[in-house]
Amino acid sequence: MAFEGLSEKLQDLFKNLRSKGTLTEADVNKAMREVKLALLEADVNFKVVKKFVANVKEKCLGEDVLASLTPGQQVIKIVDEELTQLMGGTVSKLTYSSSGFTVYLLAGLQGTGKTTTAGKLALYLKNEGKKPMLAACDVHRPAAIDQLEIVGEKVGVPVYTERGEERAEVVALNAKKKAEHDGYNILIVDTSGRLHVDQELMDELIRVRDAVEPHETLLVIDALTGQDAVTAASAFNEAVNVDGIILTKLDGDTRGGAALSVREVTGKPIKFVGMGEKFEALEPFYPDRMASRILGMGDMLTLIEKAQQQYDEKEAAELEKKIRKNEFTLEDFLEQMGQIKKMGGMRKVIDMLPGVNGQRVSEEDVDKSEREFVKMEAIIRSMTPEERADPKILNASRRKRIARGSGQPVSQINQLVKRYDEARKVMRQFTKPKRRGRKMRGGF
Repeated sequence: MAFEGLSEKLQDLFKNLRSKGTLTEADVNKAMREVKLALLEADVNFKVVKKFVANVKEKCLGEDVLASLTPGQQVIKIVDEELTQLMGGTVSKLTYSSSGFTVYLLAGLQGTGKTTTAGKLALYLKNEGKKPMLAACDVHRPAAIDQLEIVGEKVGVPVYTERGEERAEVVALNAKKKAEHDGYNILIVDTSGRLHVDQELMDELIRVRDAVEPHETLLVIDALTGQDAVTAASAFNEAVNVDGIILTKLDGDTRGGAALSVREVTGKPIKFVGMGEKFEALEPFYPDRMASRILGMGDMLTLIEKAQQQYDEKEAAELEKKIRKNEFTLEDFLEQMGQIKKMGGMRKVIDMLPGVNGQRVSEEDVDKSEREFVKMEAIIRSMTPEERADPKILNASRRKRIARGSGQPVSQINQLVKRYDEARKVMRQFTKPKRRGRKMRGGF
């Protein structure tokens, strides 16, 4: 996960600060040196680090902090606030044209995931109730047009193409006319990229921009490239004046420096972050939530939102009804496990839980949980509908047959049935009458 190294270093530092009854100026100076080193190791721009540390230090040396009964907590609060401000302060949402038809122009270097991001953005807007169309304006690489068509098909969004046309601005303008004529209210223009910033790329991008007059120009940058991403962002912003940034691959093995630098260096907000390969893995960027995750305080709001996306009120009511009537089956049990998978798997869920990140949950433990999911799914899918509905009928011969079908030992099947029984008992406790003071509101 992004920021993992930075997060661990800051959490260790703050653990030491919390243990101190009082803080001296020497303590603060030492802590700020460690913060500075941690940020530099995370590939944060050195000018950004210098300004950030100076701001934090100034506030930490105030009398209200040094004289506080909980100085360590006060320092953490200041760092949290400054990290939030560094990344933009507040969420910067997409804006839409008052005309009812909006054009978004995507720019970026080759290899940043721009075409895939176009599809992710289209799906995001589609789920928001919009009617988007994609425009393939990389006229230099036929493979890029093919790729966007595949992406469009996967997310269920049409793609406008003009093979043979060598002027990207002509394709973009024709796509805009076509989208408006056919009743679409969003056009996402995927432009060509280069391996490096050059004048030819910028000139073409300016021509496309002038042709379609986008409501927002969004720059796609790759978090894995660190400070190179920030340098590229500065060049694009200077040439075409971008309105916002989409940061991709933030879930990868990256130090996170781009996310902490790009807003300060360019003055432009991060609007979205790519948190996985799936087309659903595009999230609005919340600076305060990201700061909380870096400091090990979790991100419960995003976790709740993800759960709500996967589980609506009607489904929750149906599940509660089944449990009340003692009709909760292994099929339902499997569906509940699927909800966690849809939310990004155990690693994503753990990363958003307050305090858990600070407990150093190992990748081995997470991988073990994921493997358990796979085994349980194989076992349940090897059962007949009758067996899933009523595990009590699972005698020895049935269990042996399921073991052969799932490739798991009988002991694993016994363990699954035991877990299922325990889950059912726990869930029934949460569906007691209201006079007991508890009522289930969703899945487990």
